[in-house]
Amino acid sequence: MLAAVAVRQDPDDPLSGLELREVPEPTVPPGWTLVRVRAAALNHHDLWTLRGVGHPADRLPIVLGCDAAGVDEEGNEVVVHPVIGDPAAGGGDETLDPGRTLLSERHDGAFAELLCVPRRNLIPKPAGLSFEEAACLPVAWLTAYRMLFTQARIRPGDRVLVQGAGGGVASAAITLARAAGATVYATSRSESKLAAARELGAHEAVPSGTRLPTKVDVVVETVGQATWGHSLKALRPGGTVVVAGATSGANPPADLNRIFYLQQRVLGSTGGTRQEFVSLLRFMENTGTKPRIDRVLPLTDVHSGFQAMIDGELTGKAVVRPS
Repeated sequence: MLAAVAVRQDPDDPLSGLELREVPEPTVPPGWTLVRVRAAALNHHDLWTLRGVGHPADRLPIVLGCDAAGVDEEGNEVVVHPVIGDPAAGGGDETLDPGRTLLSERHDGAFAELLCVPRRNLIPKPAGLSFEEAACLPVAWLTAYRMLFTQARIRPGDRVLVQGAGGGVASAAITLARAAGATVYATSRSESKLAAARELGAHEAVPSGTRLPTKVDVVVETVGQATWGHSLKALRPGGTVVVAGATSGANPPADLNRIFYLQQRVLGSTGGTRQEFVSLLRFMENTGTKPRIDRVLPLTDVHSGFQAMIDGELTGKAVVRPS
């Protein structure tokens, strides 16, 4: 079957290590099952793998792709929970399992006609979502959902700042927070992405570092060093910064005096559990919320989708159809 495979890593030219090649169909171990992939979304995680960040070279070659929706062996339409882990090993939360992994890190991913995953990772696809829409959700939207509702515990009327509005997690957070009744502020260095943030539901979208009209209850932080100081200054006393990424750098000045004096909370967040994914899908059904898709491509054009991501051209998710 045809697949998009990471065969080598290059921090400066990541797409040179991504090859379309024929690979054998997956062997299915006990407790696992096959999904015929109808749609798979592109993520920055795939580019990190190709750049050699957080992914040992000895795990190559590996089929990329963290997000998938398709049809299981019984003909059911499903979306795939991307976190492969044991809830019992994480105290009931598979994201806290020390051995947990994301699809395409240790097991072949979704950029192929067939995908092999544990049976527990299959979740019924809501009828109101297309395969392409459902494929956008497992990584970015689930990450945003856990940040907002599990970690920060936002409530209707809360004021939420989303830094770096162009990113996948940030875009999802804007949409979800607005649907939950929050007042949403968003920042970006790009005017086109600020306009997109307003379309997604941000009440105000302003250039990065701009002073907001009021202090916020929650900051969604995935940018890191470039926005960290602004995140803390924009946060009210007792407020919460939830961190799920650091694309601009992982070691900003901590500003501990501000954190302890104003009793601000800094929480980390990674991925989401299967139950959180089920809750996300219910939330989207009940509110009519849908992800924004920038483009849908055949698998053979996967390189152009990633190039658009690298160039900052996407205002929504890029999705490929493997078959």
